[in-house]
Amino acid sequence: MLRSHLGLLLLVAFVLVGGCRCDEPPVGGTRGDFDVEARALDFGRVLEGDTARRSVTVVGTGRASVTVSASVRGGPFSLAETGVSVPGASSVALEVLFPAGNGPAEATLVLSSGGRSVEVVLRGQGVRPLACVPSASCRQSRFELEPGVCVESDSPDGAACIPGSRCQENGRCQAGACVGSPRTCDDGNPCTRDACSPEQGCITSPVVCPSSGNPCRVGLCDRERGCTEVDARDLSVCGKVDCVTSQLCFSGTCREVPTPEGLLCSPATPCQGEGHCQSGECVRPDVTELVPAFAQELGGEPSFTPGGPVLLAQGESLFASVCGGDAGCRLVSYTSEGFLRFETPYPEGSARTLLGVSDAGVVLHEPEALESYSSSVTGAPQWRVPLTSLEAPPEAGGPSTGVGRVALGPEGNVVSLVSWAGGSSALVVLAPDGGVLRQGPMDGFAEEARVVLDSRGEVFLFAAGGPLVRAEPEDGGTGFRSIPLLEEVPESGASLAVAGDWLFAGARAFVGVDGGTPSAARWDVGAPSVRPLDEPVLLLEDAGYAFARTCSRTDGTVCAPEEEGVLLRAFDARGGKVRWEVPLFPDEAPGVLHEAALVQGGGVSTVTSMRLGGVTRAHLQVFAEGERLMMCPLPGNPRVVGALYAGHSVYVALEREGSWRLEAFDLEPFITAETRGWPQASGVSGSRRASP
Repeated sequence: MLRSHLGLLLLVAFVLVGGCRCDEPPVGGTRGDFDVEARALDFGRVLEGDTARRSVTVVGTGRASVTVSASVRGGPFSLAETGVSVPGASSVALEVLFPAGNGPAEATLVLSSGGRSVEVVLRGQGVRPLACVPSASCRQSRFELEPGVCVESDSPDGAACIPGSRCQENGRCQAGACVGSPRTCDDGNPCTRDACSPEQGCITSPVVCPSSGNPCRVGLCDRERGCTEVDARDLSVCGKVDCVTSQLCFSGTCREVPTPEGLLCSPATPCQGEGHCQSGECVRPDVTELVPAFAQELGGEPSFTPGGPVLLAQGESLFASVCGGDAGCRLVSYTSEGFLRFETPYPEGSARTLLGVSDAGVVLHEPEALESYSSSVTGAPQWRVPLTSLEAPPEAGGPSTGVGRVALGPEGNVVSLVSWAGGSSALVVLAPDGGVLRQGPMDGFAEEARVVLDSRGEVFLFAAGGPLVRAEPEDGGTGFRSIPLLEEVPESGASLAVAGDWLFAGARAFVGVDGGTPSAARWDVGAPSVRPLDEPVLLLEDAGYAFARTCSRTDGTVCAPEEEGVLLRAFDARGGKVRWEVPLFPDEAPGVLHEAALVQGGGVSTVTSMRLGGVTRAHLQVFAEGERLMMCPLPGNPRVVGALYAGHSVYVALEREGSWRLEAFDLEPFITAETRGWPQASGVSGSRRASP
């Protein structure tokens, strides 16, 4: 009992002298402490460049107030203030800032007071907005953070806009459409004809005044008096001219006079200066070799099928398929200035041949498939369609397609004539992504056949000797129906060109795209022995151009190859008669035609190799109206395999001393490649289609 009282006394004494150190406040519940409502703060998705603000709720868990310091470990989060004072039994919001970048972000918020710390995880997702471009005038596009896409809406009525036609001005938006007022193009000059083109705007052309028919009197429009007639400039040509006598104008009268010394008798060419009359002769400077604008190593031998393109062009880009070197076989692309854009190796290094190119890509052929590669700076493979994956006729053998039997639409659709061993054939249309859009049998078109597209996308097929048909989608079906245009074209090979309203079949017959009475190309006149070449053939508006081998022998014996010449003949598509002709090689020198193309001004240009003086040289020539206007040699003695005309340039694939090269020759202002009609051997850049 005594021990119990003694213990109680000692305990009371210990408390009174402060010997007890307890965690509780001296007055129960009055010491300050804190906590947070949540241990994670998610800002969600925030646009890049924006700053989002969210709050962390700090709760006072005691009766006394408490000061809490705050800091962020990691970035890019920050705080509006570095500490808060939290009253007892209350709460305070601490603001956290998230300046969003691009991508996820995470950090830790650390809250501390009195040696105690609490951590809060901070998260956010920075979102880079898409570059939203309106699809049309009077449409506005903005990026919506959720769901992360561009959303379009009409522009406000009355907003300024640019009308789609340049024949309108002062455009204003109305219900999502740009409406403008008519543009006035009258310049007040009676000597001009004023008009407006929706693409170009105001167009002005001079009034052509009629003349009396006197070549030494010319019509002239005067702003005050209108059309009048005045004397032509003295020494203007008014008739036959050579370096002996000339018919020239003097004071409005045509006279035959001795040709003045120095009279221009021959225009300049890219390789030769002007000719001038001297002592009765047309004297010209010596011919010089063309100088390449650039020469680029191809790194391998061009891979192509005879009759197919060696080079392709799309916009300012050039394409070739080459094999050789350490890289094997590959697709290569250059700029029009000769800089390498990309080199894309083919799977397993096997060879491919070029077929055509469009904005959708470069289409190539390997023995068992059609393939597409991007024509952009990546050159990446896009799709591959094995020919065996196409629907084959019953008991058909192996399928085939290739050069002359594949055409590309401007939107990237691929039209292919596929043949199977055994004689069956089908027309197949592939989408720009390689999917089969349509397939149907086309009887009578085996391997020796051609397919072309006109500028409207109509499909035409021609087999050697005929028939010639237009293929139209079958009503309500997945195949095609044939519209006959010609049953047969005797003795014709497999070639076909289309331009405007005309087809040129087998280098022997002209027929309208809607049918009608055909016109036979007149090969039965002129040279005693003429054998038309199947290709190349060219066509523009109502004029067709084709080539033929000629033999000057009249004794009935066959010419040896080195004795044969080549003739270029121009025809009138409306009747088939000959407009003009000219030998391709002078003095019937043996030679090879590599490429032919139409050039602006009604001419035809060729790249040829011919043997002159015991040496084989390559030349670039231009012909018009039965005359050879220029004949310019390429440097050295290269082996040419193909060429391409684009703009003012001619691009040539050739070999020099064992090295394969791409060389460009700038012919401005002498030559500009024609872009209309069927301007080259395979139409538009190998795509076997016409251009409007």
